[in-house]
Amino acid sequence: MTPPTVAELNANIIAQLEGELAQTIPIFPKAFLRVIAKVLAGVVIILFKYAGFIFLQLFVAYASMEWTTINGKRVRPLVEWGRLIGIGDPIPAVQAELVVSVPVTTQTGSLKAGAKLIRESTRVVYEVQADVPLNAASVQARIKAVSIDGVDNSSGAGVIGNLSPGDVVTFANTPANVGSTTTVVSTAVNGAEAETADAYRARIVAHVQKKPQGGAPAHYVEWAMQVPHVLNVYPYKGAPGTVEVYIECDDHADGIPSQAERDAVKAAIDAVRPVNDGVYVLPISRLAFEVTIKGLTPDTQEIREEIEVGLEEYFKSRDPFIEGVTALPRDDRVTQASVSAVVDGIVNAAGASVNSVTLPLGHPETLGKGQKAKLALPVLYS
Repeated sequence: MTPPTVAELNANIIAQLEGELAQTIPIFPKAFLRVIAKVLAGVVIILFKYAGFIFLQLFVAYASMEWTTINGKRVRPLVEWGRLIGIGDPIPAVQAELVVSVPVTTQTGSLKAGAKLIRESTRVVYEVQADVPLNAASVQARIKAVSIDGVDNSSGAGVIGNLSPGDVVTFANTPANVGSTTTVVSTAVNGAEAETADAYRARIVAHVQKKPQGGAPAHYVEWAMQVPHVLNVYPYKGAPGTVEVYIECDDHADGIPSQAERDAVKAAIDAVRPVNDGVYVLPISRLAFEVTIKGLTPDTQEIREEIEVGLEEYFKSRDPFIEGVTALPRDDRVTQASVSAVVDGIVNAAGASVNSVTLPLGHPETLGKGQKAKLALPVLYS
């Protein structure tokens, strides 16, 4: 039901008052009953909106992620749903941790924990995590993103704190016996954004739809998804008494996880798995598909780029199918007809045309165990 407007409520109250009093209320804006009608209309509309908000909190699809105070209780309705069904709170943001090389000017003393550094381009402030003896021409220190200069209440968490080897970080106040600039050597912990409301909501819905049942395939998905950066999980029955769990992570361009991420997933599963299951956590593999396009007219770089973007999105959307885990419809098949449809849609929108779109003969049409698809570049044009 669409809630009435204040004007509609005001008119309705005036009509009821006139009916009860059997007379017309004066039209003057400051007439007593007209003022009372407007006040009552405001109260009623507030109750309508409040009741509507409360009603929406009954459904995961519409529950709010924002802090809300109701009768003195401060809650986040969507998070309460997550806690109720057992998936816990949203995954928090992660602060980046880096290893930097520090030049030593005088080999004496130590670089103290807590020394502050700043990355000028992003204004991210980092902090040395432990004392480091200055006993060489250069030493390595571990630093952690702790805030953003000029941003109140910032913890420095998120991808903004990530840096690449060779990037420069400068001491805010250069300590004694070291140079003012340091160079990133490696990443110890990748910074990550906090789980969004949409992603958290989708995880709650998936948990309800694929209720874990003490070691069923959906249970392994649930356990593995608790680990940061895990994007997709594909559990398979392995050798007798074993389970093979393939994972895809969102902090790598190809989705293939690092060994540390695989270890973290195995630890999460081992903590709750059935005692007789041997678990192997494996990386997904990428199956590359070559695409040949003939007779593109007009053949422009702009249209080629649009075709390649569309094809990359199509192949990334292909997903292995696992009974009891993957929702229908199935997306594990790659056919020449479906690839042609993607290209045709793009070239038609651009006012162009193609003669044919082909995949190599003998290509597998169905993705195998732990396989994800990708477009083999460059696309071949002739």
